[in-house]
Amino acid sequence: MATLSIHFDPAVIARLTSASGDDTIHVTLSLGGGSATEAAAPVVPHGPLAALMQAGLLKPDTVLTFHQRRANRSGRAVVTADGQLIVDGHSSPFPSPSKAAEAVTGNVINGWTLWHTPDGPTLDQLRQKLDTE
Repeated sequence: MATLSIHFDPAVIARLTSASGDDTIHVTLSLGGGSATEAAAPVVPHGPLAALMQAGLLKPDTVLTFHQRRANRSGRAVVTADGQLIVDGHSSPFPSPSKAAEAVTGNVINGWTLWHTPDGPTLDQLRQKLDTE
């Protein structure tokens, strides 16, 4: 008996789990007939991180982190192709850096100044760089 395994990118799973009852999700499966080199339609980032992503300052799958020494807490989030953040321990993506940071800290907080890229700059520093270019 043949076995079919379907593997989805974490960003796809996050998008599916964030759909409301009014949303329609379309999944297309194709068996043969198409070229293996056909590319899927590109995902266009939207929301607060879109400008950084479109400028190439922030890329999908970038891991953002923060550490608050006084509160002894850390956070980790991954940027999705559509410009949302998937925070460790949460099944739904967050539309903004501040909402993602609030999910970790439990407090209203400026996520732009909290989240750091792997190279060190905060999202706010990237945004300032975008403004000067």
